[in-house]
Amino acid sequence: MIGGLFIYNHKGEVLISRVYRDDIGRNAVDAFRVNVIHARQQVRSPVTNIARTSFFHVKRSNIWLAAVTKQNVNAAMVFEFLYKMCDVMTAYFGKISEENIKNNFVLIYELLDEILDFGYPQNSETGALKTFITQQGIKGQHQTKEEQSQITSQVTGQIGWRREGIKYRRNELFLDVLESVNLLMSPQGQVLSAHVSGRVVMKSYLSGMPECKFGMNDKIVIDKQGKGGASDEAGKSGKQSIAIDDCTFHQCVRLSKFDSERSISFIPPDGEYELMRYRTTKDIILPFRVIPLVREVGRTKLEVKVVIKSNFKPSLLAQKIEVRIPTPLNTSGVQVICMKGKAKYKASENAIVWKIKRMAGMKESQISAEIELLPTNDKKKWARPPISMNFEVPFAPSGLKVRYLKVFESKLNYSDHDVIKWVRYIGRSGIYETRC
Repeated sequence: MIGGLFIYNHKGEVLISRVYRDDIGRNAVDAFRVNVIHARQQVRSPVTNIARTSFFHVKRSNIWLAAVTKQNVNAAMVFEFLYKMCDVMTAYFGKISEENIKNNFVLIYELLDEILDFGYPQNSETGALKTFITQQGIKGQHQTKEEQSQITSQVTGQIGWRREGIKYRRNELFLDVLESVNLLMSPQGQVLSAHVSGRVVMKSYLSGMPECKFGMNDKIVIDKQGKGGASDEAGKSGKQSIAIDDCTFHQCVRLSKFDSERSISFIPPDGEYELMRYRTTKDIILPFRVIPLVREVGRTKLEVKVVIKSNFKPSLLAQKIEVRIPTPLNTSGVQVICMKGKAKYKASENAIVWKIKRMAGMKESQISAEIELLPTNDKKKWARPPISMNFEVPFAPSGLKVRYLKVFESKLNYSDHDVIKWVRYIGRSGIYETRC
């Protein structure tokens, strides 16, 4: 498996070093520094092979995490481990930076002792690690035998992500549907590519060992209900079913139940966690339509007009709207008129940035700009980069709806009705572009 793990700063200095196999020597550290960090050309591939040694790396701000091996390992598993390691470090001391790593290097070595054993990933669940590794070091001396046995059963047992005996005065469950909509549209309004990447993030503050069931308007479930003669919930409430292309789950989800019944059943970890990720490509609600009009007036002037239309319910409000209209490199001056919000030409970014604080559904707004160009000998035509857009809307662009969220706890004295539940939908722009 993994032969060694190294954490570097932007200069190539090793901050953390742990070697698990004898076949990885000190020269591996220098090889990665020379061939990747200090390479003349930017290394785009996350996997680099140097002298029959494979280096798998991820970068967080100015910190490099590199896993090294000479064996033919499962690359996906190595990257899953590296990302999990980043999540664990973030959970313990916040932002991954050189200063934080230097201040917490003892803690990181303690975590590596638990997470990796002879190069094989072990328990990397943050909740379980926090029960016996704290900011001050490993707990153990001041613990009772009962507490130690609880930790042992949690780490080695079937439910490693949750310990027994958790109690709250008020049982609460928060569910966030966070979606990122990506679009590439032609100047004529034809959708060239569109997809939604979504995450279901939960915060659970529940007593005992509850069983949770989560249902959504998945097309397969709705179709099954329709064929079985059951009442079509989706039809009644006006919710349309959505076709999920692919999804991944947290380890707490019972996959056998999802395969057979398409119900997401799980014993939740305590606190915040990501329950699932998914991707959809069909019947996407595009929150905004951008209509560009670019007219060249001779060789020294451009006239640009951009209209944005909101395509959702009038009762909803979009926020943090930003439209970036690219300008040619030889732009000498820009005059801008906008109906709503504020617009400014940023010469350093070669773009007009138009910002609107809020915009209701089924509305439209426009911006007009006159761009003065410097004479140039370059015969190449301006490439016309696409107009990009950022925004945030209070609904899921994929159309996903939470149909039910149930909690069952047989041992303790509370039912589904005693749990306070909160559901929130947030849609954000990913790469949302319109060609002009």
